[in-house]
Amino acid sequence: MRVDRNTVVVVSGAASGLGAASARALAQAGAQVILFDLDADRGAAQAASLGAQFALVDVSDPDSVAAALDQVWQVHGALHVVVNCAGIAPAAKTVSRGAAHDPTVFARVVGINLIGTFNLASQAAAYMARNPPQGTDGERGVILLTASVAAYEGQVGQVAYAASKGGVVGMTLPMARDLAPSGIRVCTIAPGLFLTPLLEGLPQEVQASLGQQVPFPPRLGKPEEYAALVCHIVDNPMLNGEVIRLDGAIRMAAR
Repeated sequence: MRVDRNTVVVVSGAASGLGAASARALAQAGAQVILFDLDADRGAAQAASLGAQFALVDVSDPDSVAAALDQVWQVHGALHVVVNCAGIAPAAKTVSRGAAHDPTVFARVVGINLIGTFNLASQAAAYMARNPPQGTDGERGVILLTASVAAYEGQVGQVAYAASKGGVVGMTLPMARDLAPSGIRVCTIAPGLFLTPLLEGLPQEVQASLGQQVPFPPRLGKPEEYAALVCHIVDNPMLNGEVIRLDGAIRMAAR
């Protein structure tokens, strides 16, 4: 799908990190970008810097998603690309010091990372299906999901996070197959160690140590590199139903 000034894009988790970089790249490509996030201050600031729009959205709440997407459609009359970057990653073991993992924490992680991704993707697809078909392939939309290498190599303390991202991986192909008759593609990016706000708060020596675990290049990934892959997936019509690891060939150890 070619991105231009008529392309309407929604990015969740767009106030920072991978979402902010994706919103920036798509805005620079000429798209009309709407940033979804729960951080109103940072989200509005990001949107203002891009000449974009911001909406306060809780992806784990289907009504919040529905209201925001309805507003997008009312304003723009179209929705072509959705990039799902909203997520959280609290650390907790299955059993720690004799206590079982807090089920409310587990449910919250799954509720945002997996169910929230589904809420936005499925509701967005219903709007995309209304778009006129584009090009010789009759494409109507592109949905991008964000998983993690933790979906494959979850570390100690990542049981909830790995489960949620594993669900995203498992959702990719059937969703692509479901939406194929409507001309909507679905792909997932599974990033490795990236310099997101979670890692930016660590001391420089810790960041460097983590980066050296990556075979090549031996550093943390840059959000702009994630965003570059987002743009390529949108542009390449044969990418569909695929989970792409973006990790410098790292395979995570237990710790």
